[in-house]
This record gives sequence, C-alpha cells and structure tokens, in this order.
Amino acid sequence: MVKRGKLTAFAAVLAVASTMLAACGGDAGDSPNELVLWHYESPDSAMGKAWAAAIEEFERTHQGVKVRFEEKGFEQIQKSAQMVLNSDEAPDLMEYNKGNATAGLLSKQGLLTDLSEQVASRGWDKVLSPGVQTTCKYDERGVMGGGKWFGVPNYAEYTMLYYNKNLFAKHGVKIPATFDELVAAMDAFVRAGVTPLSMGGKEYPAQHLLYQLALTRADSAWVDAFQRYQGKADFHDHAWTYAATTFAEWVNKGYIGKASTGVDAEGMGTAFMAGDFPIMMSGSWWFGRLQREITAFEWDSSLWPQSGKTLGSSGNLWVVPQGADNKNLAYDFIEITMRQQNQNLLGNSGGVPVAGDVAAITDPKSKSLIQNYHTLVGRDGLAYYPDWPAPGYYDVLASATQKLINGSASPHQVLDELARPYQEHVATLGS
Repeated sequence: MVKRGKLTAFAAVLAVASTMLAACGGDAGDSPNELVLWHYESPDSAMGKAWAAAIEEFERTHQGVKVRFEEKGFEQIQKSAQMVLNSDEAPDLMEYNKGNATAGLLSKQGLLTDLSEQVASRGWDKVLSPGVQTTCKYDERGVMGGGKWFGVPNYAEYTMLYYNKNLFAKHGVKIPATFDELVAAMDAFVRAGVTPLSMGGKEYPAQHLLYQLALTRADSAWVDAFQRYQGKADFHDHAWTYAATTFAEWVNKGYIGKASTGVDAEGMGTAFMAGDFPIMMSGSWWFGRLQREITAFEWDSSLWPQSGKTLGSSGNLWVVPQGADNKNLAYDFIEITMRQQNQNLLGNSGGVPVAGDVAAITDPKSKSLIQNYHTLVGRDGLAYYPDWPAPGYYDVLASATQKLINGSASPHQVLDELARPYQEHVATLGS
C-alpha cells in the first residue's frame, strides 16, 4: 500500500471535511422540527431498506418533524468525524464504526453522548447480547467493554465462506465441512488451473483472512488480550505465527493470487459474483447483494469450519454527537430501528437483525445466515476485527498482508511489523 506523507494525508482530511461541511448548507441541527441523519449504507442494502422504512415510520409518528437524511461515504465519515463532531455542523444522529480506534476514540474525546440512561429506560440492553454490548460500551480510555454506552447497533455482522456451487460441481469438488476438506478443495481447484480464493489484498479482506487463521488457534483470553488489553498480546505466539506462515503458504500454493495486492474489496466481491472464483471469505455485509445480483450460478455460505472464533460483532453503531441539537428525536429514531417490524424487514432483506424473530424470516438462505449468527453468539464466538485495537492499525495490517502476498517480507518480519504500532499504542493507555 502506498503511504502518503503526513502533510498530504492531513490535507486530504481537510478537503474531505470541508466538502462535508459545505454539503450541509448551514448548521446541521438548526431546527427543532428536523432530524439530521447521516449514514453510509446503500439504498438497496438490508440496512438501507430498513432505515428508509424507519424514516417513514418516524415522520408518520412525529407530526411536523422531517428527517433530513444525508448519505455520506464510509471513508468520508471515517476520516473527518473528529473534525465535524467538534464543530457546529454535527448531525443529530449518525452511523459510525465500532471499536477502540473509532467510536472508542470519539467517546474518549468527549464527542459522543453517553446513552446509558436511554438504553436502560428503553430496554435496549435487554435485546442486545453480551458480546454485542461490548462494542457499544467504552471506558474513560476509549476501550470497549467499559461501563458507559456510547452507541447502539440495530444489526450484527460476521464473516463466513461463500461458495460458488456451480464451480464446485463442474470440477467435482465437495463443498467443505471441515478445515481439512477446505484445504483439499483448494488443492483440487489449483490442480484444475483455478485460483480458489477471491481476494482483495488492497483493503480489509486480506487482513480478515490473516486474523481468521489466527482465530483458529485462539480462545477468548487471546481475543481479550489483543482487543481489550486484558493480558499481553504476543505477536509471535502460536496463533499469530500459524496465521502468518499459513497465509504465506496459501499464496505459494496458489490458493491466493499474487495479483490480488492491487484488488480492493469491491473488486474481490464483484469477481466472485461474476463467477471467476469458487470461494470468497468475507462478511455478512455482502449477503444481501449476492442475493440480488447473482443470477448465473447457485451459491451458498457457511461458517469458517472448525473454528470457535470468527470475525464479527455488532454492526456499526448509531451514535448521537455530543453537540447534536435534537437528541430526543435521535433516541426516538433509534427506537424505531430496534422494533421487531423493522428488524424483520432487515432480516428478510439479507441483514442480521439483533432483535428480530427468526420465524418471521421467509428466505431459506437468510434464515440460515441469522441462525449461524445465533450459533456464534451462543458460543461467544464473535472475535471483533483486527484493525480495532489501535488508531491507524487498518493501514498497518493492509501493508503487512500485501507483503505476505507479494513475498517482500517473511512471516516473522510481518509479525514484527504488526507488533510495533500495537505495542506503542498500548503503552499510551496506562493502567
């Protein structure tokens, strides 16, 4: 990954923030009869559909109040949230990424409203599982799992394996039920001249695979040490060493194409949907899109085989900026997204609701998606995401996994690269 200089990066952040502020056309929350809402879900996504219905319900039940929805890009909000929320241009309600380096950092800076009283009075804590609640609550250091609620999710997410069943049938390969069968299937595709894994080495997919491989050798204590600093994270332990060496072996064996260093997440997904690859490892956020767009072949999904832990968590959070003018309206909107009718719409649109009725989900694939989520929750299997523990760690992981793909660094060197910024950040946290 190309690293920009500090001045260039800062200029880019200023430019993005300026664009966002100009787009508002004035104070974001300047009317008591208007709820200003920001989110970055596409209109045809499960969340986009459910939240559009929530806007209609909100306006119907709040006479004289209109929702001013402003769609923002993920990168827009990610790069400029601190600047925007520290101004008078903050919206009343926004979608924001969960984790220590994002929502946790904003809570530490005093930019988010403490929602604890609303959560208790509205009963949201009763419908969110303990594992999901971890990503909603932060301590004074901005570390998740603390005592105060700074966000509320109305959906969940996790990663899985997606299969092109037609390619498996064409090459006489069995859909894997175990890890050994997964490796055997990838060997069979390589012998047939087919690269098994659709991969995006430029963005999050490669780091997700690396972390998943580590999770196959990890337990809850390992996850808590890495994600929540409850113990010392050792980047040369068995789990991380296995992950880095196995990832490199998979590149050498042809399971992962070396050209994938230039492929982003979108390119990975569209290549799989085009039928170019038999397997894709990615998140439930692709599920609804695959349902809509794949028409040329049969596909299915499954949990990563024989791993107690999988990447996943709550979905992104509804957060209420500390400077929001219409906080009570924001709380009411969150309430509507948590109601079962909206939750069931989300589930039937390919999302993973946190408070839906599984019996109300009519599509067999969607029902399986949600049942697999409950399986993960039941075994405390959600292990969050590898970029969460430290600010800027996403770019560190992207660079490191690219080096594993192009062979420019050994697994040992890559693990050293991961260790340094993580340990530097932990040293700043104190006790």
